[in-house]
Amino acid sequence: MNRRQTLQKKTILTVLRKTDTHPTADWIYDEVRKVLPHISKGTVYRNLKILSEDGEVSELHLNGDASRYDGKMSPHYHFRCEGCGKLYDIDEPFNAEIDERVMKKTGFMILYHHLEFRGFCHTCQNNKEREKEGYINE
Repeated sequence: MNRRQTLQKKTILTVLRKTDTHPTADWIYDEVRKVLPHISKGTVYRNLKILSEDGEVSELHLNGDASRYDGKMSPHYHFRCEGCGKLYDIDEPFNAEIDERVMKKTGFMILYHHLEFRGFCHTCQNNKEREKEGYINE
C-alpha cells in the first residue's frame, strides 16, 4: 500500500536510517522530538507500524524484549550481544540459497529466513576478561 508520506513519517525514517543501533520505539520517539517537539508517542508508534506494514522499515521481535526497528531493508544478518543486549548488522553476504534448500528438503513454502548470531561484543568480551582478572566487582 502506498500511503502519503507525512512530515512525521519522513522524520521517523530519517532518524531510523541514520542509526545502526536498531533502536526501540521509545528511543526513536526521543530522537524525533528533537526535530518535532510536539509529536506524541502514539504518533511515533502508529507511524512505525505503518512504515513496517509498508515495508519501509523492519520490526525486529527479539525474545520478549521491546521491538526494535531496522531502517536497512536489504536482507542482512544480525549479531546480538548476550552481555549488553545490543544488536549489530553483520557485513556478511545474505545466502538466499538456504530458503531453496530447506523448501526442497521439507516441502515447506519458505518466504524468508532470519539469522541471528549470538555471543559477546568487544566491550563485553573485555569486561569479561577484566572480571576474570579481578578488576571488575559486581
